[in-house]
Amino acid sequence: MPIKKGMEYRALAMPLAAGGTGKRMQTNYYVEGYATTFGTPYLLYEFDDGVKFYERIDAHALDDADMGDVIMQYDHTGRVFARQSNRTLILEPDEKGLLIAADLGRTDLARGLYQDIKAGMITKMSWAFTVEEESYEKATRTRTILRVKKVYDVSAVSMPANSDTEISARDFAHRGYERERKEMSQRRIRLLRLMAGL
Repeated sequence: MPIKKGMEYRALAMPLAAGGTGKRMQTNYYVEGYATTFGTPYLLYEFDDGVKFYERIDAHALDDADMGDVIMQYDHTGRVFARQSNRTLILEPDEKGLLIAADLGRTDLARGLYQDIKAGMITKMSWAFTVEEESYEKATRTRTILRVKKVYDVSAVSMPANSDTEISARDFAHRGYERERKEMSQRRIRLLRLMAGL
């Protein structure tokens, strides 16, 4: 992915050589996932000679980040499928990473993306951001993002840099979340009510 004005994208890259409408979230086209995860290093680049560079996102990297009017795209380009200002996208950092929930029911093209996610054609995510503070550990070739300045977009992607990300279609009315996510469901319900203006 190209880097614009210091913006960094976390889809797989090759190295060189919600302004409320008052509408409820369209539950038939609800997706959720993680645009990034915290703490665990992931492979960022591997050069032809086998040298590998890693990256990790600190658990507090988003504490003071500007996350105003973030958009949701596919592979960080083109069409906007959801956004915070029209209340079709919510972002919530939690203990695992940057949780996203989106309503992909507002346009025909957004519903097409939902169908691709539901069919398992697209299962991973990425994000675009600028860095405020970072560190580098030479011994392990690991860059740690300590503070993010701004988040620009979250994207469903074909080839993620961080394979621990995820996105999936959810049946909102009959969610069968696994046991370890039960405590997350109450938070999601509160966020959806906020989006609906309840």
